[in-house]
Amino acid sequence: MPSRADSPSYVHVDLSANLVEKVVKVNRCATVVKGGKRFSFSALVVVGDGQGVVGYGFGKAKEVPFAVEKAVKDAKKRLVRVPILGKTIPHAVTGRSGASKTYLQPAAPGTGVTAGPAVRAVLEAAGVADILTKNYGSTNPVNVVRATMDALFQLRLQQQAESLRGVTL
Repeated sequence: MPSRADSPSYVHVDLSANLVEKVVKVNRCATVVKGGKRFSFSALVVVGDGQGVVGYGFGKAKEVPFAVEKAVKDAKKRLVRVPILGKTIPHAVTGRSGASKTYLQPAAPGTGVTAGPAVRAVLEAAGVADILTKNYGSTNPVNVVRATMDALFQLRLQQQAESLRGVTL
């Protein structure tokens, strides 16, 4: 995840906006107790408006619908705006989380989203339509989603880079 100095600025989005919710992964966990097995569930959800605002959330509960509901609530707290240039990203970038690395590269119009299911969920929720991606290391969906979000946090438009550096590119 990004350091505090480079932490993302969270976006306050009107919750009545058309936010798309995508369930990336639901895990079942079993605890063995005296009377048998007791199950609990965790859900990983990505939420976005398809126009550059995206967030992810993680929720745990005794039943799947409640876990998904908690995850959506968590995702809505973590919405961030990512720079999108047309239907792709401004430049190539690599994000990391745990043992996962995600490489994102801009693509020509009409390419589509070439990505695995976890990365695809994040990019489609953000509104990216043309992109090439590659995962390295662990393919754990939680870490892959975090690595993808880390990569999106690092994106800058040319104007932003110029103003940060104080030069013209």
